[in-house]
Amino acid sequence: MARYSHWLTFLALFLGGCSGEIPAGLGLRDGRLASCPKSPNCVASQESDAGHHIAPFVYSDSRAAARARLQAAILALPRATIVTEREDYLHATFASALFGFVDDAEFYLPADRSVIEVRSCARKGYSDFGVNRKRLETLRTAFTPAP
Repeated sequence: MARYSHWLTFLALFLGGCSGEIPAGLGLRDGRLASCPKSPNCVASQESDAGHHIAPFVYSDSRAAARARLQAAILALPRATIVTEREDYLHATFASALFGFVDDAEFYLPADRSVIEVRSCARKGYSDFGVNRKRLETLRTAFTPAP
């Protein structure tokens, strides 16, 4: 019985730490989203190294229409929540189905360009097995013209 209680304690501590708190440093600083950590669990359009770089989303309609389309695409994904919403910035979280691990995704819509700068990063762990990149590529389809 004591052996099981040790495992239950470990499991409770492990699962309790999955969501974490909103990381410090999120948001815009001089027109830039936060840099990715060295770990491979983050991708961002403003990063230059191949392991972390992902292309920004491009749109051809108004910024307001692009933001509305982005919001709808985010909320169509499972376990998504929009945390912060401004004219030029969105912060959303996505929780994994099994353990509730939380990823933070940020979207910057500069007024002078028809692009959405993106960043998505896991709060915990080292590798995310490409989940953040795949999620952003899924969201990108909202900005890809139909054939």
